[in-house]
Amino acid sequence: MHDENTEDRQGVLDEHFLRLALTEAGRGAEEGEVPIGCLLVKGNRILGRGYNRMESLRDPTAHAEILAIGAACQALENWRLDGCTLYVTLEPCPMCAGAILNSRIGRIVFGARDKRLGALGSTYDILRDNPLHREVQIKGPAMEEECLAMLQAFFREIRSRKKAVSTDLAEDVAGGPGLK
Repeated sequence: MHDENTEDRQGVLDEHFLRLALTEAGRGAEEGEVPIGCLLVKGNRILGRGYNRMESLRDPTAHAEILAIGAACQALENWRLDGCTLYVTLEPCPMCAGAILNSRIGRIVFGARDKRLGALGSTYDILRDNPLHREVQIKGPAMEEECLAMLQAFFREIRSRKKAVSTDLAEDVAGGPGLK
């Protein structure tokens, strides 16, 4: 039986939690991290949150999803996250897709596609026909424009800063304005 009201309610919840994941992504951007945010939710209760922290932790595995999964496991005192939904602003990479499978997360809502490393169908499709035979429901892209806008603004700012630094260096090497 198709219940439109239930679908509508779920859509509202999905948008709410994805917006909270965007808030997490914003925290990462403030710290100079690539702005990707994630929440792990079970029954409308947030069990874990995370944002990329690869730079600050000097850890290539410190992706938003991995940190949120770890926090949720601590909250539940269990590595099995059956019945949980993962909300993330960018399509998970292969490493994160593997962690999603291993932790038994049943549903994912992702914001923007990752055409370079996306593992939910954009570049790879790790969750479909996976060797563990776990079914994972995937919804996405959702709110793609908003999620992409945050990433694009971050990288635009990085490029702008790099350009300003290289211009300053060129002026220093050339004697710069006001130097004799």
